[in-house]
Amino acid sequence: MSDIRLHEGELNVMELLWSNKVLAAKDIAKIIKEYIGWEKNTTYTVIKRLIDKGAIERIDPGFMCKALISKAEVREIESRLLLEKLFDSSFTCFVTEYLEHNKLKANEVIKLEKILSDSVK
Repeated sequence: MSDIRLHEGELNVMELLWSNKVLAAKDIAKIIKEYIGWEKNTTYTVIKRLIDKGAIERIDPGFMCKALISKAEVREIESRLLLEKLFDSSFTCFVTEYLEHNKLKANEVIKLEKILSDSVK
């Protein structure tokens, strides 16, 4: 699968689909209008872009929309690309930068130690 990049507006639509599995485009437009204020045409334009990107599929009848890419896949793509772009693909550089400006709670350190020890190959 190629890297599908999603902007913030597209992520709003995807969040609805990840939560609901399948939704009619008209229902997506109603929800987005209520919470974000987009007009119906804007939402339909975003849905069309997502279809063109291969992130969602249109199921007829009823212009039903279903996610073709999971939230985990989007996180993996965006995390990898962020590391490549800003940290020369170095997780260590990322963690070092993060910890220079943020403190971890004791339980977070314990979780990270377990994750790191489990990931050693």
